[in-house]
Amino acid sequence: MAHVDRYVFDSYALIGYLENEPFADRIQKLLLAARSNKAKLYLHAIHLGEIYYITCREQGSPMADLAFSRIKAFPITFIDIIKTPLLLSAANYKARYPISYADAFAAAMADQIQCPLLTGDPEFKKLEADGCIAVHWL
Repeated sequence: MAHVDRYVFDSYALIGYLENEPFADRIQKLLLAARSNKAKLYLHAIHLGEIYYITCREQGSPMADLAFSRIKAFPITFIDIIKTPLLLSAANYKARYPISYADAFAAAMADQIQCPLLTGDPEFKKLEADGCIAVHWL
């Protein structure tokens, strides 16, 4: 069986992709790899909601609706909000580290799925330094 790269996305990665940040080409390559089953990508439902509210706040509801529908069409495995071990793991990260609640879910997913988190958010530096998660920096 061929090696499949696996990554957890946070909202930083996908908002940056949609806004054509300098790292957008890296995300595009991963999305193409996932479409051809050469990569497995994950996003928690809480991050999809976070992307929606940030886009709505900054660009209005029509753009938020467009971003939501585009992301839902991506070759990403969406993780439901009611996964008890994941929920408790995220809560523990939030209790131990000064990170947002949504970021705690990204860290918990990266830990549980045992794959790197793809982000540029500096909130994750301490978790990486403590060996909690692997991070691929954008």
